[in-house]
Amino acid sequence: MAELTMIEAINEAMRQEMERNSRVIVLGEDVGENGGVFRATDGLLEQFGPDRVFDTPLAESGIIGTSIGLAINGMRPIAEIQFLGFVYQAMDQLAAQAARIRFRSGGRFSCPIVVRSPYGGGVRTPELHSDALEALFTHSPGLKVVMPSNPYDAKGLLISAIRDDDPVLFLEPMKLYRAFRMEVPEEPYTIPLGQARVVKEGEDLTIITWGATVPLVAKLADEMRTKGIDAEVIDLRCLQPLDIDAILASVEKTGRVMIVHEAVKTSGFGAEVAALISERALFVLSAPIVRVAGYDTPYPVPSVEDDWLPNPARITEGIETLLRY
Repeated sequence: MAELTMIEAINEAMRQEMERNSRVIVLGEDVGENGGVFRATDGLLEQFGPDRVFDTPLAESGIIGTSIGLAINGMRPIAEIQFLGFVYQAMDQLAAQAARIRFRSGGRFSCPIVVRSPYGGGVRTPELHSDALEALFTHSPGLKVVMPSNPYDAKGLLISAIRDDDPVLFLEPMKLYRAFRMEVPEEPYTIPLGQARVVKEGEDLTIITWGATVPLVAKLADEMRTKGIDAEVIDLRCLQPLDIDAILASVEKTGRVMIVHEAVKTSGFGAEVAALISERALFVLSAPIVRVAGYDTPYPVPSVEDDWLPNPARITEGIETLLRY
């Protein structure tokens, strides 16, 4: 079993699925000759040729529009949006076309595309590169939204996404691309979409998170244990479909909930999670739900992003607030 970074696991997943199914193709800006801006598609052009791995113009609407046409005609495109903040140009294609094809056609057509895109802070990028925009897509019925937090999950979830018959947004935290290595099976494997993971078991409170904040929260949970605070950490992995059963099982055990995510707080996906818990488990709560998220501003300049993002001090303050009730 090899030890891979997340970017290596993503590359391996695409390569293995392209070997398995000749209908899987890769397209996007710089995905061919350059192997992608982060080298996620490195080596695929050489192995599969320009008919299956090809560069596109700098036109996100064209990338997704082309992918939709290919998908409804039997292909399985993996389209890369170079940074998630560039996706606004393709919102019509994603929300009004890809998400609605199965519904609009009464089930006659499906749209099996995977849209991969890096996102997230902590890497000192300029504006529109680090935005976490996952909530925009969970608000579009028909789209699935996947956000891995480690190399093992990234490979298994990406293979599941490629094999899925509906459009999947596969959002990859830039900060974790090469942050650490993990044992990843060499053979293909799948992780079901919509299945959360219990990262740490605990009794005192539940911390729900996803993507780049998972390792940060897990590390803080370990530190809290030395102070006698037993936090359970849930990695959602998929926001749509959402594993509400895993959330409720943890909340019913601990009675206290914190939600941590990178996106801005107002109308972020954490608000939906909080609403679902309030609807279905209000009377087991011992304290109000606490959210620690990005502030309600455009993504800031690099010199202050560490303070804008959820950080150890802000998360620790949230835990202390929860435990005071």
